[in-house]
Amino acid sequence: MEGLSIQNVNLEHFENLERHKTQGFLSSKALVVRRGEPFRITVYLRGRPFNPRTDSLKIKIMLGRLSLTLPVTSSQNSPLSDWNAYFDPKSNNFRNPSILIRPSASAPVGYYEFQLFVVPQNSLGSPTFSSFVLLCNPWCSEDSVFLPFEDQREEYVLRDYGLVFMGTPMNTVSRPWSYDLYESGVLEACMNLLEVSPQHQRNPNMDYLERSDPVYIGRVVSAMVNSEDDRGVVKGNWSDNFDQGVHPSLWTGSGDILRQWAQSGFSPVKYGQCWVFAAVMCTAMRVLGIPCRVITNYNSAHDANGNLVIEEVYNETGQKLNLSRDSIWNFHVWVECWMTRKDLGSNMDGWQVLDPTPQERSKGVYCCGPAPVKAIRSQRTDVPYDVPFVYAEVNADVHTIIMAQGKVINVSKDTERVGALICTKAVGVPRLQDITGSYKYVEIPAVPAALTISSRSSTMPDVSTMSRAASSKGVLVSTSLDKSPVVGEPIRLTVKVTNRERVAKKVEVHINAQAKDYSHNPSDTFWENHDVIQLGPMEGKVLRHQILPEQYEDAVGDKLINLAVVLQDMSTLERILTSEEFNIVSPDLIIQVVDKNVVPNKEHTAIVTFTNPFTHPVSGVLTVTGAGLLQEKIQFRIRELRPGGRVENSVKFTPKMVGRMMLHASLSLSEANIIIRGFVVISVNSI
Repeated sequence: MEGLSIQNVNLEHFENLERHKTQGFLSSKALVVRRGEPFRITVYLRGRPFNPRTDSLKIKIMLGRLSLTLPVTSSQNSPLSDWNAYFDPKSNNFRNPSILIRPSASAPVGYYEFQLFVVPQNSLGSPTFSSFVLLCNPWCSEDSVFLPFEDQREEYVLRDYGLVFMGTPMNTVSRPWSYDLYESGVLEACMNLLEVSPQHQRNPNMDYLERSDPVYIGRVVSAMVNSEDDRGVVKGNWSDNFDQGVHPSLWTGSGDILRQWAQSGFSPVKYGQCWVFAAVMCTAMRVLGIPCRVITNYNSAHDANGNLVIEEVYNETGQKLNLSRDSIWNFHVWVECWMTRKDLGSNMDGWQVLDPTPQERSKGVYCCGPAPVKAIRSQRTDVPYDVPFVYAEVNADVHTIIMAQGKVINVSKDTERVGALICTKAVGVPRLQDITGSYKYVEIPAVPAALTISSRSSTMPDVSTMSRAASSKGVLVSTSLDKSPVVGEPIRLTVKVTNRERVAKKVEVHINAQAKDYSHNPSDTFWENHDVIQLGPMEGKVLRHQILPEQYEDAVGDKLINLAVVLQDMSTLERILTSEEFNIVSPDLIIQVVDKNVVPNKEHTAIVTFTNPFTHPVSGVLTVTGAGLLQEKIQFRIRELRPGGRVENSVKFTPKMVGRMMLHASLSLSEANIIIRGFVVISVNSI
């Protein structure tokens, strides 16, 4: 009888990538598929035709040292929880049989090898080896990351660009970010992230088995994105010295970070802050097939002693002091991932908070979550993981203290400031989506549910929304900005003081402005004003002030301004304080695509325009990037552009595939730590 052996195996890349919605990974050397969904291979035999009555085919699936051997049968009717291999019912070609391999819907994520061999009595030759990468599958109803809505799967799994929201709740700023899911080396770096983890190094077999659970994967990735406990990806730095690495604001995407980490032998990339950690984690989770979105919590509390109270201290003239271990970040960025919580029950399924920024240890490791959003909203602080910490970030009370000569002279409480707005990018459109109500009970949304935004600001609020007030028995003081501050224009503010009693009063009014980073207490005062005013019975007076551009220009870019007003009643010596923190919006870079119809594999042109809004000449470096549009970043040098001057740069790009992609430009100014950004989403159409 003539012998039979395997000559070759065709992994049918194009067909399988399309079926598994992994077309973006076409450049990867390995076949990339999702669990719970079959992929087809074609086996080319040498010798006589395969006889299903007397011959058999077997497939040995290997993940590290773990293995499973499957017989190839004619039956496709097996539970999705099991692996299965069967002949393609649509093919009767037994000389080159077509086989479907269906991974279990709960199989571990990882890099697999498989061995295919025939078992006749007189088989010839050795088995044939091949490989594939297995990801989670949000399209499979039996997968623990199943997401039932296609538009959300496209946004939270397949989309390789997004927006990260910064600024303040009254003047939100969107920063474009390229997740770079399909760029060279990113898939491999994300798989390396699992392999380099302490869990895998300690016990590879146990790690492989645990990778079936997205809860486990989330905790591993959360710890590995920062470098505090392991050979993690990003080194955090909240100082003002970034000489040994890259300023966090200069990063525009995850690809450069992940590739640098992998190519350096897994040395931490310097440097990152919260939005960098979150965006890199979003890339990793989407690559691994777990739905993920980036979340911004405005006025995010870091409660050092766990009492759900944040203390802020001012002196008697409104200067904020650094006297408390507690802190409020103007914004903090984390991620949510969608998954079932089999460890908790179905009432905790859905979005889970994961935070890779190293703030506090969780079970001895710098990671956070997954914390069910439903548990945070319902105050279930007993639920794992790290719900009390996240609950405090969105719900702590603020106690504002005025001190004079070492003594506390006034304390006021604010129960609404922390977690004032929690948001993410809306599905399918460049808009802010307010999700505050998912985390806490709110009566009125912080901002309208859907606002069209640019990289500059999501909206210019009505001045009435940008005001703060404080009162005592005798006086009332309120502050408001006349409009959202914009670079190059004076900041105009109004202070209204009202006598609430039927006797005349003399009051001191102290106004203090300090620049600050989003995560730090303010630096020294850069502008102040002190008035003494007379108020008749029940009289109100309005004080108008302006801060000129040359006075505040060191506080633009990523910095914010802390503005405080302290009012002292000279008759009672009672003091009250009101404060507001706001950002000064930089202009957008304007990007215009010349061609109306953009198609793959054809060169197109975009024009990037910048107009100098500052009161002095500026120089800098303009960087343009675009995953799927540009092979590598393009840079232009801008020299001594006069105030009001305008410069245009032409960028040539060639899309690689059909879909929606982001072209992103950033201008880093030499004179100060200021980065001006712009983006455009380009729809690449089929020819």
